[in-house]
Amino acid sequence: MEFRLAVIGAFCVGLGFLGGRLLAQELDANQRIELRATKYAFSQNEIRLKKGRPVTFILSTPDFPHGFSVPDFGVRTDVIPGRVVSVTFTPERTGRFAFLCDNFCGEGHDRMSGFLVVID
Repeated sequence: MEFRLAVIGAFCVGLGFLGGRLLAQELDANQRIELRATKYAFSQNEIRLKKGRPVTFILSTPDFPHGFSVPDFGVRTDVIPGRVVSVTFTPERTGRFAFLCDNFCGEGHDRMSGFLVVID
C-alpha cells in the first residue's frame, strides 16, 4: 500500500499536481512580467518569452508618464505615475524585438529600451 501511494504521489508531482491540485504555474497559462519604468530605464532590459504563449506585462512608474511600446507586435500603452497598467499579447514570431519608452522623458530617453527574446 505504501509503495502504491509513493508511486501515485510521484506521478502526481510529475504531472504538476500537489495535494490533488494543479500547481499555480500550470493553472496560469499566461506569463506575467512586472516591469517598472523610471527615468531613463526599465527594471529589466532583456526579457525571454515563449512563442505562442500569452504574456501580460504589469507596468508601473513612480516618477513620470512613460510609454511602453513593442512596435513589432503592435503593442503600446501609457504608463502613468500612481497607476498599474497591464497589457497582454501573444508573440507569434521568434527573434529579438525591441521595446521602448515612446514618451519623451528627458535627456536619457534614447537609452530607455530593452529587448524581448522570443524562443520556440
